[in-house]
Amino acid sequence: MPALKSSLRAPRPLSGLIASRCRRGGFLVSHFSTPGANRSEHNQPGKDSNAGRQTRSGDASVFAKMGESAATTFASICVLGVGFAAAAYIYHKSYKMLVLQKMTRAFEPGDPVLELAAVGKDVPHSHPSSEEHWVRRPEQEHVDRIVAGQEVGHYYLILGEKGSGKSSMLIEAMRKVDGDGVAMFEAHADPEIVRIRLGKALDYEFHEDYIGGYFSEKGPRDMGALLDIERALNKLEKVAMKLFPARRKPLVVIVNQMHLMRNDDDGRNLIELLQQRAEQWAAAGLVTMVFNSDDYWVYERFKQLSTRMEVLPVTDLPKQQAVQALQRYRLRYFGERLTEAQLDDVYDRVGGRLSFLNRVAKSHDMMAMCEKIKDIEKKWFLNQCWIMGADMDDDVMNQQKWAAAAMVLAQALVEKEAEMAGTYDPRQGHMLPTYPFHVAQEIMTRCDFIRDLDSLNLFTITSQADVRASSVPMQLAFREICSQPGFKKHLEDTVERIAAIESLGRTRELVAKDLVLGGQYGIARGKGEFTVRLERPRESS
Repeated sequence: MPALKSSLRAPRPLSGLIASRCRRGGFLVSHFSTPGANRSEHNQPGKDSNAGRQTRSGDASVFAKMGESAATTFASICVLGVGFAAAAYIYHKSYKMLVLQKMTRAFEPGDPVLELAAVGKDVPHSHPSSEEHWVRRPEQEHVDRIVAGQEVGHYYLILGEKGSGKSSMLIEAMRKVDGDGVAMFEAHADPEIVRIRLGKALDYEFHEDYIGGYFSEKGPRDMGALLDIERALNKLEKVAMKLFPARRKPLVVIVNQMHLMRNDDDGRNLIELLQQRAEQWAAAGLVTMVFNSDDYWVYERFKQLSTRMEVLPVTDLPKQQAVQALQRYRLRYFGERLTEAQLDDVYDRVGGRLSFLNRVAKSHDMMAMCEKIKDIEKKWFLNQCWIMGADMDDDVMNQQKWAAAAMVLAQALVEKEAEMAGTYDPRQGHMLPTYPFHVAQEIMTRCDFIRDLDSLNLFTITSQADVRASSVPMQLAFREICSQPGFKKHLEDTVERIAAIESLGRTRELVAKDLVLGGQYGIARGKGEFTVRLERPRESS
């Protein structure tokens, strides 16, 4: 035990470093020390300075990293922005080039109109050119030159009755050039439909497939049909200028069925837009526009602004060509050769209208078909314009005004036919009675009805402003209607009833009351006025 206590009291010798420091300090300290504490004590004098340097270097590295990140982000945005801008610019330019290329291909040989026409068995496109398959009208050669681009400096309005062969002539002319440099589309009452059909004919999508349209404020359909049509015509002008040095002749754009447009503000504005382009392109020789119409009001609209327009009237065939056409039709359908008497009989009944001749030639009983055509025309006229006589109700007066005016004009044409020295020429055929436009208005006593009658194909206004029946069967129908017993009296009663209703509407009835027995009204006329005074009877004295 004493040995153990002495060993506990004996001090442990210090390490060399601590012992030396204690000796330099003049005293000796005995305590325990760990290696971690030794290292901490060894580094203690420079702790504050090292911490400051580390803080400053840490702040600098954070700002450097932020700047580096910002620069990287900015560079990435710039690269992406420039890349997207370049891609968008390239897409925009390539899209515009593609639009022009597509429109250029629309004027290459071959046309959807010809392909559609070839489906019909009666259309000349389905027959070889060497075969005499089609009725050659006198105007066909002129139309061929127009469609081939040989007529420069004008645009054309083909005006004629329904079924006279206007569209067939245009398709035949397109067939001869295989649609090279020609585009054709049908008009419509709705300008939006015209826009779509024009785009189909020119292979133009109106930027509806343009990706930039997804980011625009308004789509192409929100801007209106007229603006889209104007854009399509602008593209067409660029294509025409591009092709002109190689072709050395104008492109041809055909607008068929112009009379289908409505005679209102939208229809007139569309016609004006097309006519302005037609005038400009005709003067430059870039594009020749051809308009086809059945109705006279289209010509009146074009006439107001026309300087380079030429009117090409299309009428019924003369007798010689009509009987030749009937003979060819009959040979094609039945292999039958008609006699001259049969041909003359058919022509006397239906005239030279190609649509009527075609229907008669397809029928087994030609004379029955001629009568059927006349009855159809007669019923159509009566359904639209029959008069109701003296028992007419005043609620239908406006419609009866229109019907009575048409009947009066029909009667005038029948009476003039009876007065004419000759209404039939052995070579030319039928010579239908006509009245000048202003005289027809005077006969009807109205100037606002005759254009509607023309649109209904009851009467026809020719390119020379003459009014006549729309066809030979219609003139025969007029003759039958006006020759009915009591027709003139029925027409006079209707006219008198209309006049009576109008007079009743213009008459004001003045009822005087409260007269004293024996009293009177005294009416005196002053300066610019009338004075009515009640005069009582004088009292007897």
